[in-house]
Amino acid sequence: NIPFTVATDGDLVTFAWDSASKLLNIRVGGGGPVGNIKEAKAHWVDRDTIAWDVPVDPSNTYQLHYSLDGALSLSFTDITGGDSLLLTPDPNGLSAAVKSQLPHLADYAAFKIDAANFYDSRLALKGQIAVSMSDATGTLLDASGVQIPGALDAIFPYDGPLGVSYEDGVPVLRVWAPTAQRVRLALFPDADPASQPEFLTMRIDANTGVWSVIGEADWDRLYYLYEVQVFAPTTGVVETNLVTDPYSFSLAMNSTRSQIVNLDDVDLQPEGWTAVSKPELAAPEDITIYEMHIRDFSIYDQSVPEEYRGTYMAFTVDSDGMRHLAGLAEAGLTHLHLLPSFDIATINEDAAARAEIDPTELAGYPPNSEEQQALIGANRDQDGFNWGYDPFHYTVPEGSYSTDPNGVTRIVEYRSMVQSLNETGLRVVMDVVYNHTNASGQSQNSVLDKIVPGYYHRLSDTGRVETSTCCQNTATEHAMMRKLMVDSVVTWAKEYKIDAFRFDLMGHHMLADMLAVRAALDALTLEQDGVDGRSIYLYGEGWNFGEVANDARGLNATQFNTAGSGIGTFNDRLRDAVRGGSPFGGQQEQGFINGLYYDPNETDQGSEAEQLTQLLHFADLTRIGLAGNLAEYQFTDYTGAPIIGAVLEYNGSSAGYTFDPQENIVYISKHDNETLFDIIQYKAPLSTDMAARVRMQNLGNSIVLLSQGVPFFQAGDDMLRSKSLDRNS
Repeated sequence: NIPFTVATDGDLVTFAWDSASKLLNIRVGGGGPVGNIKEAKAHWVDRDTIAWDVPVDPSNTYQLHYSLDGALSLSFTDITGGDSLLLTPDPNGLSAAVKSQLPHLADYAAFKIDAANFYDSRLALKGQIAVSMSDATGTLLDASGVQIPGALDAIFPYDGPLGVSYEDGVPVLRVWAPTAQRVRLALFPDADPASQPEFLTMRIDANTGVWSVIGEADWDRLYYLYEVQVFAPTTGVVETNLVTDPYSFSLAMNSTRSQIVNLDDVDLQPEGWTAVSKPELAAPEDITIYEMHIRDFSIYDQSVPEEYRGTYMAFTVDSDGMRHLAGLAEAGLTHLHLLPSFDIATINEDAAARAEIDPTELAGYPPNSEEQQALIGANRDQDGFNWGYDPFHYTVPEGSYSTDPNGVTRIVEYRSMVQSLNETGLRVVMDVVYNHTNASGQSQNSVLDKIVPGYYHRLSDTGRVETSTCCQNTATEHAMMRKLMVDSVVTWAKEYKIDAFRFDLMGHHMLADMLAVRAALDALTLEQDGVDGRSIYLYGEGWNFGEVANDARGLNATQFNTAGSGIGTFNDRLRDAVRGGSPFGGQQEQGFINGLYYDPNETDQGSEAEQLTQLLHFADLTRIGLAGNLAEYQFTDYTGAPIIGAVLEYNGSSAGYTFDPQENIVYISKHDNETLFDIIQYKAPLSTDMAARVRMQNLGNSIVLLSQGVPFFQAGDDMLRSKSLDRNS
């Protein structure tokens, strides 16, 4: 029993457990311990600098605390349980380089680690880290945990191979894990969950943080995991994680183990793979894109062999779907955009464990019934459908689209799909999602954070993972996350002959990240790499929101910032003008093609004069979109005044923003939100007959197709595709 007295009702009583001394401290009155070492408000930004938003006082003492076993504890007077290094305030503040790279920290105070303590500070990165500020009397004024990505980039730079590489005929495995205290390779004979591993020692290069092991020739096609012993800030203890390789090239079913493979092996190449020739393409402005989901393409196509339905191999047979694509290619379609097909965390790859709805059961309900959607909704976690924006492993084909999700079959079948589409006259676009992962921390589907906790994801000002993407945001502004993205894209380009990449939420990457991807692709040649990297087109969603909005974390890859780079961005200006409203507006707000002013629907959209003004403004937005959405393009607006694209207004911003038409992705329909035909059903007057609705569809498609830039269509836009008004299907 520990006695204590509370003198007055309402007095604050603070109970603090000291894990080092194993004593409970009780304080009555005053405040509790100041600061919070479980929050990371301080930033280790380079080799020897801590940025922290606290006042600088020459009479104060600033310290860096660390404990390899995670024993730091915050008491009323100090941080206990570890070692400490003195920090010296830098009167010059943060360097210009740090301020440029981390603008959100520009006003933080800078504290230096003495050069004599470099090796101790490098050791500190392998454990729990905190900083403290105390006054001249020793009273603790503040304390915080520390974010470490900047230090890791500065102290452990590396630009060599990671994952599995074959050298002199044997596999060498490498993983970047500079904060790990130990890494071992767990080598499995097969993909059987019951098989047991052999553990092998991996050795670290202290200057790069890379752990490696040289294998044997007979390791080829074996399976493996890394056993990583590392301090995890999310749990506050040293964890021992068995984790897959973030640089995996092949996996067991449901991503339980990585597989050692050589992507150059002949048996992984379909016949004729090395001789694949690409359909002719003179310039990026000649591209026309058709967006499609791999499973949707064939899952109900009776002309496809049953075992191939919903898989990569459906693109290799003479089917109704392939004949339709061949017809589109003959008519001028150049690129088939495939929704995410890397390893997806939220699809069960075991077909026997999935439950699919029988389409004949759906057909048994009336057309206006809600039962179909309810039935599918109840089964959504058991079926094989997902858009795929849940990355698990960035550089492995998704196993649920393969006839065998264990091992290398998915590699061969993905290549077969690309080869067949190229031979049909279509180049292939891969939809990539490097802006987030499905999970972080110690979660089951976490990979990166189990190897280098707190590094690969973008953190808030308190050290929490940002989630503005609706998932766990990655930080490609960090050198090794950027390297992972660049290396992955290059692998898809070289090893799978991908012809273009669409970047999901590209505005959450920095412009420098995208230019690094562009430079890496441009370096690929037919002679050395089997592909012409300069012909590979890049485009993405240049939306400006979240913690990176308005260049808060650096110059991000938004619509305006990418102008002049040749990288395409989706043009929401023309989209909203042609369709009416926006994805966030009223469903029945009309636009240029479906009746605003000239055939108004039943909703209140303002007076006749207001509708006419809005329609004429939409016409101007459509015209600048038709002209490549160029910032400097001059034309006469609806008032009769001369104007350039950058001056034309769109929701308080410039309508025209591109420097080249190839940067203008012209679209009015894509996989998320309603199809064009369904949008027309919402917006056209109820009395509109089918013939008029078809003309609206044709007018919209014509505007997209005839625009200067890169036309983009959702699969089925050419045949009045409906998703029964479901915007999320």
